[in-house]
Amino acid sequence: MKTRSVKKMGLALAAVMVVMGANTTALHASSPKAASQSAVADMVKLVNIAGKQRMLSQRIAKDYLYIGKKVAVSKAKRQLQESITEIVKTHQLLVKSINDPEIQNLLSFVELSMEDFKATANEPFNLDNAQLVIDLSESMLEGSQYVVDSLKEKAKVKESIVVGKAGKQRMLAQRIAKYYIAYQAGIKDKNTVDQMKAAVSEFSAAHKALMANPNNTPEINRRLNEVDRLWKIVYKFYLNIEKGGLPLIVFNTTDDITNKMNKITQLYVSLSK
Repeated sequence: MKTRSVKKMGLALAAVMVVMGANTTALHASSPKAASQSAVADMVKLVNIAGKQRMLSQRIAKDYLYIGKKVAVSKAKRQLQESITEIVKTHQLLVKSINDPEIQNLLSFVELSMEDFKATANEPFNLDNAQLVIDLSESMLEGSQYVVDSLKEKAKVKESIVVGKAGKQRMLAQRIAKYYIAYQAGIKDKNTVDQMKAAVSEFSAAHKALMANPNNTPEINRRLNEVDRLWKIVYKFYLNIEKGGLPLIVFNTTDDITNKMNKITQLYVSLSK
């Protein structure tokens, strides 16, 4: 949609200035209730879209480090370029879809960081570039998290909370791999270890909360159980960051978890329709 507009979102969404696409059912709804329901669904979709930027910020840095470490190089190179393309495209969509001035200002800052991020991620590997890529990925993550939190706060609908939590699991899986390989690549400071272990702890806590969500459908529970079985085995590998020796397993399992959580997040988005 090339022009910006404001949707009528009902009392619960009166403060939100967001639009998602010209052909949403809200534009054609025959009642205020239908319009409000459609607006909630659009908001939840937007939280998911913004939330995925968090994951991409971590995956780009992870892929750069894996390429530098010469592990899973072919896959990491392909994934790196796909992720850069996707993060730029999604950013452009967010800019067009959000009218809130505060969030727009934050998106402008994110765009500046994105240019440096893209450029550095395409440079030859060395430790200075690796540290810069990590630092930029943290800035991108912080900005994207702020956008997600702002959207959830303005929406004030419970659906956006569970979508935000499930979507963040995608990011945490990639963040674990990022810091695991960063340590193996030579960035062996305390912060690297602490950040990775914190990501493992946060993933575990959020996973338990999602498993206990009373609104889960049978399919969501089935897919969460798949993640649960995998997580119970592999999280111990991640915690052995200082021992190392399993970079390929970490790459593949964190990607698997990210993909599984992406499907689960989409199912949560569908519940808002």
